[in-house]
Amino acid sequence: MMTITKNQITAWLNSCAQEYADNQDALTNLDKDIGDADHGLNMNRGFSKVAETLPTIADQNIGAIFKSVGMTLLSSVGGASGPLYGTLFIRAAGAAKGADEIELTGLIEALKVGVDGVVSRGKAELGDKTMCDVWIPVISSAKEAIDSGKCDDEVLDLMVETAEKSTLSTIEMQAKKGRASYLGERSIGHQDPGATSSLLMIKALVKVIKGNK
Repeated sequence: MMTITKNQITAWLNSCAQEYADNQDALTNLDKDIGDADHGLNMNRGFSKVAETLPTIADQNIGAIFKSVGMTLLSSVGGASGPLYGTLFIRAAGAAKGADEIELTGLIEALKVGVDGVVSRGKAELGDKTMCDVWIPVISSAKEAIDSGKCDDEVLDLMVETAEKSTLSTIEMQAKKGRASYLGERSIGHQDPGATSSLLMIKALVKVIKGNK
């Protein structure tokens, strides 16, 4: 099982910042259909702040980096995105603790703890048309692949494949949480913005890990 360094973690977070800058308008357009039309702006703002802070925390351990990212997102991102993504990283920080490097299995486990925190905070279930509709199946499929003895590349490829399919699956869902839930059946037919920003985050992670083996 491969080992992921804190340098790769900071590279991933910088990559997220770039992805949200590049996709701000696309995410906002998705949010315009079923939300407040601010998801792209919020994610770009939040991860721009994260990128600004990374040079000052890059020498810390992975848990400390995650905690700093979570606190930055909580304080700088509006709407539901800040509390939810902030919770993801803060909870993951507790699982990563003082590690300077982490095996892929450990990272998946830390992300699972983070996602469990998001589910607990947002009270979201599978099928509610949220970011959890991407994260829950991605973590589940990754853990199953690891348990069944798949190689690292297969696990990583499966994470992206699952994230892509899961994001598309939100199109046919009716929103049960947040502003989109007010639309009822009219929320059907639109891809969820939070699921989409989660897809970008997962793809960025896999790209960095595979590029630095």
